Amino acid sequence: MWYKYPKEDAVMRRLLCSCLITVALGLSPVVVLGDEHSHRKAAEELLLVLEVEKSLPKVVAQVVANQVQHNPQLAPQREVLQRFLTTYVNWDSVKEETITAYTQEFTEPELKTLTEFYKTPLGKKASEKMPQLALIAGQIGLRQAQAHQTELQQMLSTAR
Repeated sequence: MWYKYPKEDAVMRRLLCSCLITVALGLSPVVVLGDEHSHRKAAEELLLVLEVEKSLPKVVAQVVANQVQHNPQLAPQREVLQRFLTTYVNWDSVKEETITAYTQEFTEPELKTLTEFYKTPLGKKASEKMPQLALIAGQIGLRQAQAHQTELQQMLSTAR
């Protein structure tokens, strides 16, 4: 041996192992945070490719138009409703929660795959058409529910 105290070798090994384990456990949150950071970055990149920031004003306008259409008494307050939603439903106010929602629903590799898809011509078309199609689907569902509103009222009164 090159050192003078071979008997202390076992103690030194245990001490070194303990130190290494402590450092490894201490750094594990940093590794997790690094993974969380890249996961959030992947979600943000997808949202940028989807141009969510640019589409929010259109969504707000559609919501206002839909509300006024279904509640004509709101027509005189259309501008107030538009201003209110524009103030509180904008990218800065929804960005972090939206990123969180995407990271909870998709893994980082899935987010990256989606980002690549939405960069393609078909992905761009899908991104452009899906919000309108979702609105149409919602309107169809609402019409169906309204058409059977009497039946619902009967079911509710019978359930009492």
